[in-house]
Amino acid sequence: MAIRRNGEWLTATVDSELVMMSAASGHYVGLSEVGARIWELIEPPLELDALCARLVEEFDVTPQACRADVQSFLAELARHGAVAMD
Repeated sequence: MAIRRNGEWLTATVDSELVMMSAASGHYVGLSEVGARIWELIEPPLELDALCARLVEEFDVTPQACRADVQSFLAELARHGAVAMD
């Protein structure tokens, strides 16, 4: 499954959080350090397995926990129209 950014999102860093807003829909999302890293890694589109492998290398997380958390996070971003999963 490939994950890609969807739509035009304005981003700004506020303290340690990445704040994103869609000018088209008015949706906004605040991302933690890990969420911001995921956003960075999916430009260009990236397969879920490759994304999780990178995150396991960079953060102290097991592969199983990483995959579950990433899938939940991506579902939330998809709900806001920020990502598409093909």
